[in-house]
Amino acid sequence: MSQHVAILMGGWSAEREVSLMSGAAVARGLKKSGYQVTSIDVQKDMGALLTRLYPRPDAAFNALHGRFGEDGCVQGLLNILEIPYTHSGLMASALAMDKPMAKRLFAEQGLPVAEHKIVRRDDVLAGDVMERPYVIKPLNEGSSVGVYIVSEEDDEMPFDNVAWPFGDMVMVEQFIPGKEITVAVMGDKALAVTEITTERGFYDYKAKYDTGGSIHVLPADLDRQTYQEALDIAVAAHRSLGCRGVSRADMRFDGKNFYLLEINTQPGMTETSLVPEQAAYSGIPFNDLVSWMVENAEYDQ
Repeated sequence: MSQHVAILMGGWSAEREVSLMSGAAVARGLKKSGYQVTSIDVQKDMGALLTRLYPRPDAAFNALHGRFGEDGCVQGLLNILEIPYTHSGLMASALAMDKPMAKRLFAEQGLPVAEHKIVRRDDVLAGDVMERPYVIKPLNEGSSVGVYIVSEEDDEMPFDNVAWPFGDMVMVEQFIPGKEITVAVMGDKALAVTEITTERGFYDYKAKYDTGGSIHVLPADLDRQTYQEALDIAVAAHRSLGCRGVSRADMRFDGKNFYLLEINTQPGMTETSLVPEQAAYSGIPFNDLVSWMVENAEYDQ
Protein backbone atom coordinates (compact mmCIF):
# COMPACT_ATOMS: atom_id res chain seq x y z
CA MET A 1 0.00 0.00 0.00
CA SER A 2 1.26 3.49 -0.90
CA GLN A 3 1.61 5.50 2.30
CA HIS A 4 2.49 9.05 1.22
CA VAL A 5 0.45 10.61 -1.60
CA ALA A 6 1.10 14.02 -3.15
CA ILE A 7 -2.08 15.58 -4.58
CA LEU A 8 -1.39 17.87 -7.53
CA MET A 9 -4.15 20.46 -7.82
CA GLY A 10 -4.89 24.02 -8.91
CA GLY A 11 -2.59 24.80 -11.80
CA TRP A 12 -3.10 27.80 -14.08
CA SER A 13 -5.54 26.59 -16.71
CA ALA A 14 -9.10 27.87 -17.15
CA GLU A 15 -10.17 24.97 -14.90
CA ARG A 16 -8.09 25.97 -11.87
CA GLU A 17 -11.03 26.40 -9.47
CA VAL A 18 -12.53 23.04 -10.45
CA SER A 19 -9.15 21.38 -9.86
CA LEU A 20 -8.88 22.90 -6.39
CA MET A 21 -12.30 21.45 -5.51
CA SER A 22 -11.32 18.02 -6.88
CA GLY A 23 -8.03 18.05 -4.99
CA ALA A 24 -9.66 19.01 -1.69
CA ALA A 25 -12.22 16.20 -1.98
CA VAL A 26 -9.53 13.67 -2.86
CA ALA A 27 -7.42 14.78 0.11
CA ARG A 28 -10.33 14.22 2.48
CA GLY A 29 -11.05 10.80 1.01
CA LEU A 30 -7.45 9.61 1.15
CA LYS A 31 -6.94 10.86 4.71
CA LYS A 32 -10.02 8.92 5.82
CA SER A 33 -8.47 5.83 4.26
CA GLY A 34 -5.28 6.26 6.26
CA TYR A 35 -2.91 7.86 3.75
CA GLN A 36 -0.42 10.59 4.53
CA VAL A 37 -1.36 13.41 2.16
CA THR A 38 0.54 16.43 0.86
CA SER A 39 -1.60 18.83 -1.17
CA ILE A 40 0.36 20.85 -3.73
CA ASP A 41 -1.09 23.89 -5.51
CA VAL A 42 0.86 23.64 -8.75
CA GLN A 43 2.15 26.99 -10.06
CA LYS A 44 4.25 28.05 -13.06
CA ASP A 45 7.40 27.28 -11.09
CA MET A 46 8.81 23.83 -11.76
CA GLY A 47 11.59 24.36 -9.24
CA ALA A 48 9.03 24.89 -6.49
CA LEU A 49 7.10 21.81 -7.61
CA LEU A 50 10.23 19.67 -7.57
CA THR A 51 10.98 20.91 -4.05
CA ARG A 52 7.49 19.95 -2.89
CA LEU A 53 7.97 16.48 -4.39
CA TYR A 54 11.01 15.84 -2.17
CA PRO A 55 11.23 13.54 -0.32
CA ARG A 56 9.63 11.62 -3.15
CA PRO A 57 6.06 10.46 -2.39
CA ASP A 58 4.94 6.88 -2.99
CA ALA A 59 2.41 8.15 -5.53
CA ALA A 60 0.95 11.34 -6.97
CA PHE A 61 -2.78 11.87 -7.34
CA ASN A 62 -3.15 14.08 -10.39
CA ALA A 63 -6.19 16.25 -9.67
CA LEU A 64 -5.20 18.89 -12.23
CA HIS A 65 -7.68 19.74 -14.99
CA GLY A 66 -7.11 21.40 -18.33
CA ARG A 67 -3.93 22.33 -20.13
CA PHE A 68 -0.52 21.49 -18.65
CA GLY A 69 -2.05 19.13 -16.09
CA GLU A 70 -4.21 17.00 -18.34
CA ASP A 71 -2.35 17.10 -21.66
CA GLY A 72 0.80 15.11 -20.88
CA CYS A 73 2.99 17.91 -19.51
CA VAL A 74 2.87 17.02 -15.80
CA GLN A 75 2.76 13.34 -16.74
CA GLY A 76 6.12 13.75 -18.48
CA LEU A 77 7.67 15.33 -15.40
CA LEU A 78 6.38 12.54 -13.16
CA ASN A 79 7.74 9.97 -15.62
CA ILE A 80 11.20 11.53 -15.34
CA LEU A 81 10.96 11.49 -11.54
CA GLU A 82 9.67 7.88 -11.62
CA ILE A 83 6.73 8.80 -9.39
CA PRO A 84 3.64 6.65 -10.03
CA TYR A 85 0.61 8.82 -10.80
CA THR A 86 -3.12 8.34 -11.22
CA HIS A 87 -5.03 8.47 -14.50
CA SER A 88 -3.57 8.07 -17.97
CA GLY A 89 0.04 8.30 -19.08
CA LEU A 90 1.71 10.95 -21.20
CA MET A 91 0.66 9.73 -24.66
CA ALA A 92 -2.97 8.94 -23.85
CA SER A 93 -3.34 12.23 -22.00
CA ALA A 94 -1.92 14.22 -24.92
CA LEU A 95 -4.08 12.39 -27.47
CA ALA A 96 -7.29 12.82 -25.47
CA MET A 97 -6.67 16.55 -25.01
CA ASP A 98 -6.11 17.02 -28.75
CA LYS A 99 -9.74 16.78 -29.88
CA PRO A 100 -9.09 16.40 -33.64
CA MET A 101 -6.49 13.65 -33.13
CA ALA A 102 -8.67 11.82 -30.61
CA LYS A 103 -11.63 11.87 -33.01
CA ARG A 104 -9.42 10.59 -35.82
CA LEU A 105 -8.32 7.64 -33.68
CA PHE A 106 -11.90 6.96 -32.58
CA ALA A 107 -13.04 6.87 -36.20
CA GLU A 108 -10.20 4.53 -37.18
CA GLN A 109 -11.47 2.13 -34.51
CA GLY A 110 -14.97 2.28 -35.96
CA LEU A 111 -16.37 4.39 -33.14
CA PRO A 112 -19.14 6.84 -34.09
CA VAL A 113 -18.16 10.53 -34.16
CA ALA A 114 -19.85 13.70 -35.38
CA GLU A 115 -18.72 15.39 -38.59
CA HIS A 116 -16.30 18.25 -37.97
CA LYS A 117 -13.93 20.71 -39.64
CA ILE A 118 -10.78 22.44 -38.40
CA VAL A 119 -10.79 26.03 -39.64
CA ARG A 120 -9.23 29.36 -38.85
CA ARG A 121 -10.92 31.64 -36.35
CA ASP A 122 -11.27 34.31 -39.04
CA ASP A 123 -13.15 31.84 -41.28
CA VAL A 124 -15.68 31.21 -38.51
CA LEU A 125 -16.20 34.93 -38.00
CA ALA A 126 -16.60 35.49 -41.75
CA GLY A 127 -19.61 33.18 -42.06
CA ASP A 128 -20.95 29.66 -41.64
CA VAL A 129 -18.39 26.99 -42.51
CA MET A 130 -20.92 24.21 -41.87
CA GLU A 131 -24.68 23.90 -42.08
CA ARG A 132 -26.36 25.05 -38.87
CA PRO A 133 -26.75 24.08 -36.11
CA TYR A 134 -23.11 23.45 -35.24
CA VAL A 135 -20.77 23.61 -32.26
CA ILE A 136 -17.61 25.72 -31.96
CA LYS A 137 -14.85 24.28 -29.77
CA PRO A 138 -11.23 25.03 -28.88
CA LEU A 139 -8.88 22.26 -30.01
CA ASN A 140 -7.50 21.50 -26.55
CA GLU A 141 -9.59 22.70 -23.62
CA GLY A 142 -11.82 20.77 -21.22
CA SER A 143 -14.96 21.33 -19.11
CA SER A 144 -16.74 22.92 -22.10
CA VAL A 145 -14.46 25.96 -21.80
CA GLY A 146 -14.91 28.05 -24.95
CA VAL A 147 -17.67 25.82 -26.39
CA TYR A 148 -20.57 27.53 -28.17
CA ILE A 149 -23.60 26.32 -30.14
CA VAL A 150 -24.54 28.29 -33.26
CA SER A 151 -28.25 27.79 -33.95
CA GLU A 152 -30.50 28.73 -36.85
CA GLU A 153 -31.76 31.76 -34.93
CA ASP A 154 -28.38 33.29 -34.06
CA ASP A 155 -27.68 36.58 -35.85
CA GLU A 156 -24.15 37.00 -34.52
CA MET A 157 -21.21 34.80 -33.62
CA PRO A 158 -20.88 34.23 -29.84
CA PHE A 159 -17.33 35.61 -29.85
CA ASP A 160 -15.06 37.99 -31.75
CA ASN A 161 -11.32 38.22 -32.34
CA VAL A 162 -10.81 39.71 -28.89
CA ALA A 163 -13.03 37.26 -26.98
CA TRP A 164 -11.48 34.05 -28.33
CA PRO A 165 -8.23 33.40 -26.42
CA PHE A 166 -7.86 29.77 -27.55
CA GLY A 167 -5.63 30.12 -30.62
CA ASP A 168 -6.07 30.71 -34.34
CA MET A 169 -7.59 27.33 -35.16
CA VAL A 170 -11.13 26.25 -34.22
CA MET A 171 -13.06 22.98 -34.34
CA VAL A 172 -16.51 23.33 -35.89
CA GLU A 173 -18.59 20.22 -35.23
CA GLN A 174 -22.04 19.08 -36.30
CA PHE A 175 -24.55 19.58 -33.49
CA ILE A 176 -26.26 16.32 -32.55
CA PRO A 177 -29.73 16.87 -31.07
CA GLY A 178 -30.84 14.51 -28.33
CA LYS A 179 -29.48 13.33 -25.00
CA GLU A 180 -26.19 14.21 -23.29
CA ILE A 181 -24.69 10.91 -22.13
CA THR A 182 -21.59 10.14 -20.08
CA VAL A 183 -19.96 6.86 -19.02
CA ALA A 184 -17.11 6.38 -16.54
CA VAL A 185 -14.51 3.67 -17.08
CA MET A 186 -12.51 2.30 -14.17
CA GLY A 187 -9.69 0.04 -15.26
CA ASP A 188 -11.24 -1.84 -18.16
CA LYS A 189 -14.81 -1.77 -16.86
CA ALA A 190 -17.54 0.77 -17.59
CA LEU A 191 -19.37 1.73 -14.40
CA ALA A 192 -22.74 3.13 -15.49
CA VAL A 193 -24.52 5.43 -17.93
CA THR A 194 -25.71 8.88 -16.87
CA GLU A 195 -27.96 11.23 -18.83
CA ILE A 196 -27.34 14.90 -18.11
CA THR A 197 -30.12 17.43 -18.48
CA THR A 198 -30.01 21.19 -18.01
CA GLU A 199 -32.44 24.06 -18.35
CA ARG A 200 -29.64 26.10 -19.92
CA GLY A 201 -30.19 24.19 -23.17
CA PHE A 202 -26.53 23.23 -23.33
CA TYR A 203 -24.24 21.48 -20.84
CA ASP A 204 -21.72 24.32 -20.67
CA TYR A 205 -19.24 25.28 -17.94
CA LYS A 206 -21.89 26.94 -15.75
CA ALA A 207 -24.27 24.00 -16.14
CA LYS A 208 -21.47 21.68 -15.02
CA TYR A 209 -20.36 23.56 -11.94
CA ASP A 210 -23.06 25.97 -10.77
CA THR A 211 -25.35 24.64 -8.04
CA GLY A 212 -28.49 23.31 -9.70
CA GLY A 213 -27.05 23.87 -13.17
CA SER A 214 -27.74 20.31 -14.27
CA ILE A 215 -29.57 17.12 -13.31
CA HIS A 216 -27.86 13.72 -13.45
CA VAL A 217 -30.23 10.89 -14.38
CA LEU A 218 -28.53 7.73 -13.11
CA PRO A 219 -29.04 5.21 -14.56
CA ALA A 220 -29.97 6.79 -17.87
CA ASP A 221 -33.44 5.90 -19.14
CA LEU A 222 -32.36 3.68 -22.03
CA ASP A 223 -33.41 0.19 -23.02
CA ARG A 224 -31.03 -2.61 -22.03
CA GLN A 225 -29.42 -3.00 -25.46
CA THR A 226 -28.87 0.73 -25.93
CA TYR A 227 -27.52 1.07 -22.38
CA GLN A 228 -25.01 -1.72 -23.05
CA GLU A 229 -23.98 -0.07 -26.30
CA ALA A 230 -23.03 3.10 -24.41
CA LEU A 231 -20.95 1.05 -21.96
CA ASP A 232 -19.18 -0.72 -24.83
CA ILE A 233 -18.38 2.52 -26.67
CA ALA A 234 -16.83 4.01 -23.52
CA VAL A 235 -14.56 1.01 -22.94
CA ALA A 236 -13.54 0.91 -26.61
CA ALA A 237 -12.72 4.63 -26.56
CA HIS A 238 -10.68 4.23 -23.35
CA ARG A 239 -8.67 1.45 -24.95
CA SER A 240 -8.28 3.17 -28.33
CA LEU A 241 -6.23 5.99 -26.76
CA GLY A 242 -4.37 3.72 -24.36
CA CYS A 243 -5.99 5.23 -21.27
CA ARG A 244 -5.53 3.73 -17.82
CA GLY A 245 -7.05 4.24 -14.39
CA VAL A 246 -10.26 6.25 -14.59
CA SER A 247 -11.62 8.09 -17.62
CA ARG A 248 -15.01 9.41 -18.72
CA ALA A 249 -16.52 9.21 -22.20
CA ASP A 250 -18.94 11.96 -23.25
CA MET A 251 -21.47 11.25 -26.01
CA ARG A 252 -24.67 12.45 -27.65
CA PHE A 253 -27.58 10.12 -28.39
CA ASP A 254 -30.08 11.18 -31.06
CA GLY A 255 -32.60 8.45 -30.26
CA LYS A 256 -31.05 5.95 -32.66
CA ASN A 257 -27.28 6.38 -32.63
CA PHE A 258 -24.53 7.44 -30.23
CA TYR A 259 -21.88 9.98 -31.23
CA LEU A 260 -18.68 9.97 -29.18
CA LEU A 261 -17.57 13.52 -28.42
CA GLU A 262 -14.44 13.06 -26.33
CA ILE A 263 -12.62 11.18 -23.59
CA ASN A 264 -11.88 13.04 -20.38
CA THR A 265 -8.76 11.53 -18.79
CA GLN A 266 -8.93 13.79 -15.71
CA PRO A 267 -12.65 13.92 -14.82
CA GLY A 268 -13.89 15.93 -11.87
CA MET A 269 -13.36 14.23 -8.53
CA THR A 270 -15.56 16.02 -6.03
CA GLU A 271 -17.85 13.67 -4.14
CA THR A 272 -20.80 14.78 -6.32
CA SER A 273 -18.95 14.68 -9.65
CA LEU A 274 -20.11 12.32 -12.38
CA VAL A 275 -17.44 9.63 -11.92
CA PRO A 276 -17.80 9.34 -8.11
CA GLU A 277 -21.59 9.28 -8.60
CA GLN A 278 -21.33 6.36 -10.99
CA ALA A 279 -18.83 4.61 -8.71
CA ALA A 280 -21.23 4.96 -5.75
CA TYR A 281 -24.06 3.62 -7.91
CA SER A 282 -21.82 0.63 -8.69
CA GLY A 283 -21.18 0.02 -4.97
CA ILE A 284 -17.80 1.79 -4.72
CA PRO A 285 -17.69 4.50 -2.02
CA PHE A 286 -15.68 7.66 -2.73
CA ASN A 287 -12.88 6.74 -0.32
CA ASP A 288 -12.50 3.33 -1.97
CA LEU A 289 -12.51 4.91 -5.44
CA VAL A 290 -9.66 7.33 -4.75
CA SER A 291 -7.73 4.63 -2.85
CA TRP A 292 -8.05 2.28 -5.85
CA MET A 293 -6.75 5.03 -8.11
CA VAL A 294 -3.69 5.52 -5.90
CA GLU A 295 -2.97 1.82 -5.59
CA ASN A 296 -3.17 1.46 -9.39
CA ALA A 297 -0.97 4.48 -10.09
CA GLU A 298 1.84 4.00 -12.63
CA TYR A 299 4.45 5.97 -14.50
CA ASP A 300 5.57 5.38 -18.10
CA GLN A 301 8.74 3.33 -18.23
